[in-house]
Amino acid sequence: MAVYISSNSNRFYCGAELTYGQVPNISSSNRMPAVKLSTKQQIENVVRKDKIGSRTFGGLPTGGRRRTTFQLNTYMTSWFSGPSGPGYGPLFQAGLGTGAYSAGGAIASVSGTTLRFSAPHGLSVGQAVAYSGDIRFVALVVDASSIQVNAAFSVVPGPGASTGATMTYFPSTELPSVSVFDYWSPSSAVHRILCGAGIDQMIVKVNGDFHEFEFQGLAQDLIDSSSFSGEIGQLTSFPVEPALAAFDYSIVSGNLGQVWMGAVPNRFYTLTAAQLLLDNALDVRHREFGSSVPRALSPGTRAVSVDFELYEQDDNATKGLYQAAKQRSPINVMLQLGQEPGQLFGAYLKSVLPEVPEFDDGDNRLKWRFKNSRAQGTIDDEITVAFG
Repeated sequence: MAVYISSNSNRFYCGAELTYGQVPNISSSNRMPAVKLSTKQQIENVVRKDKIGSRTFGGLPTGGRRRTTFQLNTYMTSWFSGPSGPGYGPLFQAGLGTGAYSAGGAIASVSGTTLRFSAPHGLSVGQAVAYSGDIRFVALVVDASSIQVNAAFSVVPGPGASTGATMTYFPSTELPSVSVFDYWSPSSAVHRILCGAGIDQMIVKVNGDFHEFEFQGLAQDLIDSSSFSGEIGQLTSFPVEPALAAFDYSIVSGNLGQVWMGAVPNRFYTLTAAQLLLDNALDVRHREFGSSVPRALSPGTRAVSVDFELYEQDDNATKGLYQAAKQRSPINVMLQLGQEPGQLFGAYLKSVLPEVPEFDDGDNRLKWRFKNSRAQGTIDDEITVAFG
């Protein structure tokens, strides 16, 4: 007997594609948390101008160009600190470009923001370092055994202490694609796969009820189990959902984390809201003759910006933000979400030009709102994000 399908009866998986539009094999380890997946596929609207002796629409031929868009929302959750990264890691890699895993290392000594390891660290500028409940980023590689991080740790690591595992995502000129799988219960329901999915916009929302990530983009095609035919997504049959395994869905409270800002970074405790936006100006190759679906991703100029609001305080750190905005002087911005190992996310923008803030005096305490403050860099280095 047919039944309604509960909107909570689905499971999401995500896997990186080896080539554009080639649906990868997945296992239970590819499962990821998600709140909502919205998809839309449209056939390109064209106008028939032939005269058929009537005002009746005569229809359009099959095989027209298809345009597929999507939006996926998820909460930040804990992860297992493995080299494959978190379940939604492929989406971050698709939005930025490349990923680098670090298993951590033993610390020999710490002096301010300089860390010396007992062995070669293998880290690069922009890569994340995690210790206790903090995540930091490499601002300078001093030598093979020493680095300088962007801000001091809350608890100074002692000799012999070990840093934690991190997964860092760096921007690159070209962007990879992913496939997103949407399986439902019962098994006879219609399942979907977004193949050739590219991330146009990635949004990180701070200080809500929960920390949230949002991904918007363009896909090559939307495959479903009901109308599947061979060779779509380079598949011969619609893939069966992997066997279910243990799945940790521990979400992180939206009020937990840190923010560091300034030409000389200071920790701010007065932040009330923030949003980080990465916009890839993504387009797809979809105008060529011989195909009804796109053939490749085509990213444009990357735009990274941050909006944040905070209470004004009569201190040098807060005044420094206003002065930097007036003088058009760049500042560092680092957002840390979470405060427990395995539940840390960090975003590091090494050079942000803050816009002059709006004054909001409608509340009992004066707020400053910095909107659309743009990050800048040299070559593919204006932002890195990481999990720890």
